[in-house]
Amino acid sequence: MKIFYVCSYGGCGSKILCDALSAYGKVQHIHSRVPPEKLEYVGRNKGGKCYQEWFNGIKIPEEKIGDYYIIYIYKNPIDAILSRFDTPKHLEHIQIDSSIKLDDVIKHSTDLYKIKEFYNNYTQNNEKRNYKIYCVRYEDIFEKHNELSQMLGIGNLKLIKKETNRTEIKNKYFDELSKIYKDLIDTMNNNKFVFIS
Repeated sequence: MKIFYVCSYGGCGSKILCDALSAYGKVQHIHSRVPPEKLEYVGRNKGGKCYQEWFNGIKIPEEKIGDYYIIYIYKNPIDAILSRFDTPKHLEHIQIDSSIKLDDVIKHSTDLYKIKEFYNNYTQNNEKRNYKIYCVRYEDIFEKHNELSQMLGIGNLKLIKKETNRTEIKNKYFDELSKIYKDLIDTMNNNKFVFIS
């Protein structure tokens, strides 16, 4: 049975992707900031003692690694921030200071949410990893999901797009956030829809 780990910093369509993948195997939703070098179980699996969406330190046996498909889905950080980063609970889940507010990010004109770090942790090649990561750009997933299905060796992903309307908030913060995240957004926009790290 295929086991899919869907990783993200939140607000990136990871739940939509989890729902679609569940037709083809077991799915785990993951918010761990740092992917381990040797693939691990998640949450309380195999005796783990951490939050259900984090890698738990217990290594998966080498002979079982082939059953696992690690997918990192990312999205323009501005849209992700406005979608999910307004609650301390979510910030805890992605392993950063839960007291950070959007106003702090704007005031300091800095990526206090450490989204770039999270992105780099998953997308930069690490020779020591014993698994590969499929890095998927959310903005293309509804048009190009067949490409992802083919790479994963599964059937059609029946993806249903859900849009949230945050125009008023977006207009208020858009210019400042665009400056803070310009380099990261440019990097994301230059990526292929799916690449492997």
